[in-house]
Parts: sequence; structure tokens; C-alpha cells
Amino acid sequence: MVKLVIDGQQVEVEEGLSVLEAAKKIGIEIPTLCYHKALTPYGACRVCTVEIIRKEWSRLSAACTYPVQQGIEVKTNSEKVRKARKLILELLLARCSTVKPIQDLAKKMGVEKIRFPQEDKKCILCGLCVRVCEEVVGASAIGFANRGVERKPTAPFEIQSDACIGCGACAMVCPTGVIKIEDIEDKRKIDRWHTELERAKCKMCGRYFFPQATIDYLKKKGAEKVKNLLELCPDCRRDALIDKLNQVKYESNLVTTT
Repeated sequence: MVKLVIDGQQVEVEEGLSVLEAAKKIGIEIPTLCYHKALTPYGACRVCTVEIIRKEWSRLSAACTYPVQQGIEVKTNSEKVRKARKLILELLLARCSTVKPIQDLAKKMGVEKIRFPQEDKKCILCGLCVRVCEEVVGASAIGFANRGVERKPTAPFEIQSDACIGCGACAMVCPTGVIKIEDIEDKRKIDRWHTELERAKCKMCGRYFFPQATIDYLKKKGAEKVKNLLELCPDCRRDALIDKLNQVKYESNLVTTT
């Protein structure tokens, strides 16, 4: 166990946790944009900046990537922290001036005006889409290309990737909503990744639902035992599971009454 102080509170937490995780354990919320508990911390947005004091030396660091250490003091709302976060949000707002989540967070941080040239970009380069595709889905269909101001997440060579299964995990974790998924009849389109995939038709009701590539991928990953359920849309799958549970309950009642 590691002992440290967070905002004046003595805390004892498991070794290996980040400062962000330790703060959450005692109910202190630190703002984040590029963090997701299911993914490896990346420290890209710096919105979670906190002040770390160790042996009277103070420094600013991203809470999501800084591991808890014995005897350190953490300040999550000091004047130095507020000033740093305000500047970070001002820069993010200058880049993504029309993105509502950024606007809302900047307002909360007290950003009243933008002193930097404004752009109308939607991506903050948080890397959540890249990480979820690699770490959770296991497809690695997208990655970062270029450097500096030209850096961006994209599919290799900016053409449709054979590895993309159209699962939509990237869109679900995107904090700015820039990744759009469009389902039109038998096609799923993800313009940002130059992707267009065939959608499967439900074996029960005949409606199109997931991309066939997603279903094939799940089968390869060991979901062959539930093959019949994979070929059903979410509504029909739920009905099938309910029917199965009712059948099990009926058979169980027969056993107990005989």
C-alpha cells in the first residue's frame, strides 16, 4: 500500500494506481478528455493536470499517467493547477472552437476569451479511437499519421483498411463526436476511416444490423458457441435469450414438482 496526501486528505491506496484513480477513490473528480478506464493512460490532453509536491519541490503533471508514490502531496485545485488547466482549455477551444464538450469544459474552467488563432477542427488528438481499436477490439485498423500540426488519426494510406470491422468502438469513446457512423440499408459507412462495409441481415426478422465483418471477427475470436445469436439483430437476440431463459425456468419447475 502507498500513503500520500491529496488535497489535504491522508490517503492509502494500492501500489500501481495513478493519481487520477487514487483521487477518484476518495471522491475527488479530476476533469479528463483523453482518459478511459478500459484503456492505457495516454496523457495527451493534459486537462487532468495536477500539482505534485515531493520533498518541497513542486511540478505539474497529468494525473492519469503519474503513479502514486509514497509521501507525495497532490493538489488538484491549487492556483497553479487552475491556471494551467485554463490555458490548456483555451488552446483546445482555439483548435476546436465549435465542439460543444470543449466549449462546456472551457466555460467551467473560466475561459472567457480566446487569445490564439481559432480553427474549426473537431479532433483533439486524444488517441482514444486508436487505443480502443488496438487494445480492446484487437483490430489495429487505425493509427496516427504525420507529425506536429499535421498529425491525425486515420486508416493506413487513408484508404479503407481490411482490418476495420465497423464495430463502432472508436465512435463510442470519441469525446468530441467527430467520428460519425452512418447505417444506410445494407451498408455501414465511417467516412473518417474511408470505410464502407456490408451489413448482415437478421435471420429472424430480416432487418439489417451489424456489419458482417463484425460478426465474422467475433466468430474468429471464439464466439462460435453463440453463432446463432450473432446472426440475430439486438431485438431478436434479446427475445431469443428471454425464450431460452423461460424454457430453462419451465424445465426447472418440472423437475421440482415431480
